[in-house]
Amino acid sequence: MMLTGSWLLWIKALHVIAVISWMAGLLYLPRLFVYHCEAEKGSKQSETFKVMERRLLRAIMNPAMVVVWVTGPYLAWAQGMVNDKWLWAKFALVLILTGYHHALAAWRKDFAEDWNVRSPKFYRLMNEVPTLIMIGIVVLVIVKPF
Repeated sequence: MMLTGSWLLWIKALHVIAVISWMAGLLYLPRLFVYHCEAEKGSKQSETFKVMERRLLRAIMNPAMVVVWVTGPYLAWAQGMVNDKWLWAKFALVLILTGYHHALAAWRKDFAEDWNVRSPKFYRLMNEVPTLIMIGIVVLVIVKPF
């Protein structure tokens, strides 16, 4: 079913809200990992980080990612952009973000089991990944260079 007019604008708004929520989580979770690395295993602080990380991933990031993946392709189809090359480049970057999301989920499980072996420096570096990808996505959507 193809929606038009104001319904399409509502779906666009939902898509943007989901993107913002997902990006917030993608930027915040690795920062929590930096601090979690510095907490002693089994400490109250470490256990608090485990709860924060789980809730962020499950209650905000996962649903937001799903909404992005449902609304984004629908909007592309409904607006007749499916053959636009810039859109396929954007989808490729969103796929990379999705892979990054799943890496964060795996690293969260490591922390939950007190198995993390990575350094705070690693997570600081990983914290830059979504920003760089986001810049690419925004340029593609706004400039449409090809």
